[in-house]
Amino acid sequence: NGAIVTNGSTFLYFAYGSNLLKERLQLKNPSATVYCVAKLKDYKLVFGNHKGLASQRWRGGVTTIEHSPGDEVWGVVWRMNMSDLESLDRQENVKMGTYSPVEVNVSASRQDLSCRTYIMNSCVYAPPSPQYLQVRSPARFNKSQKYGFYQD
Repeated sequence: NGAIVTNGSTFLYFAYGSNLLKERLQLKNPSATVYCVAKLKDYKLVFGNHKGLASQRWRGGVTTIEHSPGDEVWGVVWRMNMSDLESLDRQENVKMGTYSPVEVNVSASRQDLSCRTYIMNSCVYAPPSPQYLQVRSPARFNKSQKYGFYQD
């Protein structure tokens, strides 16, 4: 299923977009706890919509990542129970084909970690939606590389 199992009952999830916000992620994934801050090398953060169609919720571009040698994306690694995996996939619209789960290797302060993350399929670039930016802009997070806005 593509989940990176850490001890048989949990997995690590690398969040770079709206799921940087603890309150949003834990709404439907109550087991999520902050594991660390990490960076994904050779990727960049972009805004867009699946097949160019803006979602009713966000009404503009949302984040995804794409391969880009020399760039990096900062994010939060969450430890989650396997019981939340299906809910996380639903949140990312995996069955509808909006995002695909992938395994990535991220670098934390003292270790490299294998994590699950999501990449948008058929992304058409679009400006970020105002509503999305209000959820704690991942663009600002990645630009400033400051990590203090999520709460343990």
